[in-house]
Amino acid sequence: MPPTLSKSRYQSGLQCLKRLYLESYHVELADSVEEGLQARFDVGTAIGELARQRWRGGRLIEEPYNEHDQAVATTQALLAAPAPPTLFEAAFTYENIRVRVDILVPNGRGGFDLVEVKSVGTVRPYHVTDAAIQSYVADGAGVSVDRVFVMRLNKGYVYQGGEHDLEQLFTLEDVTDDARSFIAEDLPANLASMWEVLSIDAPPVIETGSHCARPYRCPFFAHCHRDEPEHPIRELPRLDDGVWLQLKESGIRDIAAIPPDFPQLNALQRQVRESVKSGRPFVAPGLGQKLRNIAFPASFLDFETVMPTVPIYVGTRPFQVFPFQWSLHVRDAQGNLEHREFLNPDMADPREPFASSLLDALPAEGDILAYSGYEGRILRELAQAFPAHRDRLLALIGRIVDLLALVRDGYYHPEFHGSFSLKSVLPALVSEFGYGDLRIRDGQAATAAYLRMVAPETPDDERAELHESLLDYCHRDTEAMIRVYEALLSEGG
Repeated sequence: MPPTLSKSRYQSGLQCLKRLYLESYHVELADSVEEGLQARFDVGTAIGELARQRWRGGRLIEEPYNEHDQAVATTQALLAAPAPPTLFEAAFTYENIRVRVDILVPNGRGGFDLVEVKSVGTVRPYHVTDAAIQSYVADGAGVSVDRVFVMRLNKGYVYQGGEHDLEQLFTLEDVTDDARSFIAEDLPANLASMWEVLSIDAPPVIETGSHCARPYRCPFFAHCHRDEPEHPIRELPRLDDGVWLQLKESGIRDIAAIPPDFPQLNALQRQVRESVKSGRPFVAPGLGQKLRNIAFPASFLDFETVMPTVPIYVGTRPFQVFPFQWSLHVRDAQGNLEHREFLNPDMADPREPFASSLLDALPAEGDILAYSGYEGRILRELAQAFPAHRDRLLALIGRIVDLLALVRDGYYHPEFHGSFSLKSVLPALVSEFGYGDLRIRDGQAATAAYLRMVAPETPDDERAELHESLLDYCHRDTEAMIRVYEALLSEGG
């Protein structure tokens, strides 16, 4: 007897039938959930709970997901009332497909509106298919779904303080026509394929490809890529889907096996191929001179930011970015280092103290090294938000040297494995230095830690631990940039 489908398994099947099979029968093979990813799941849950408040007097179906049959019974009992209320997490089963509907609203005409809540600012096609499978099951279970909506955050909403205006914070986007077209034209064949796969005794044989990371990275990514060569073709930077397919159809799986005259590779990809083929780093002729041109004192700068889904500061919008922490290592021409740092301690808007403390800390001259253009973008936004600091902040942007661009344009090591992120570049150049000893090891985890640190309910001892962990992480980022700079200077000659 094949397992049941759910809306999440259905979405998995749309991405890859092998993913559906593994989620149904071999969930133990999934990658571990990273702390940052778990934080995103938690945000989605919180947004769903906030969205319910737009329908006062609604009833939550409280049975957990593993008590689905009882949840269905509770749902049916409430729907049988003469005037059924709005239901949250309404449960339905049809054709062995189980769904829980975020919000089911009586429309006063004997039917219902189905609302799927998403913690996003833009509706994507996979949001529509998510709502469509729920509509299909609810209709099949005897509920007349008249309209289908995706409820998203309104990026134009400006928070005025106090309780949020939920009518303005959320936008209901009518996707009824798209959902019905999908149900009529695509869903039957999709379901047939999914049930067929779930009836076999082994996972289907499906080649890896770009679908492994679209629309999200598959939880079985590592499992499905375990037999790849050390340098698979997917590690070619900015690899076009068509070129990827052409290489695979030619039987080429390894970057080193790509013919030197293969015409579709761009200049960067050819450099990667040559480096992998030779087993030696690629060093551009002008790299050393560019590094020697760095003006001292050199300031190695890194920011940490938070992007609240629901605005928490007056006058701000959903998804607006706020810098809350900076780390600065200043290196003189003799290699002497000085470190300075800032971390916003509480729920107050961090931007002005962030900007003013940074302006006080940065040397008046010398280049500012950042890894990517992100710091420049944040400085530009701060300049717009705080006119009193505008000229000084904009002047900093002109001093920024993008260390990422120097690496990407001038150096490649086979151990980068196609990535130029600092976390990939550092171990290849400075193998003894890394992030493994830290409690916080990536930016998403840092954001989650900051929000936990400033939350009023966080115990003081945990708050202090998070504070120190955040300082350690951002300090490590700028120290890592110095190590990369020095290693590149040695390599570049």
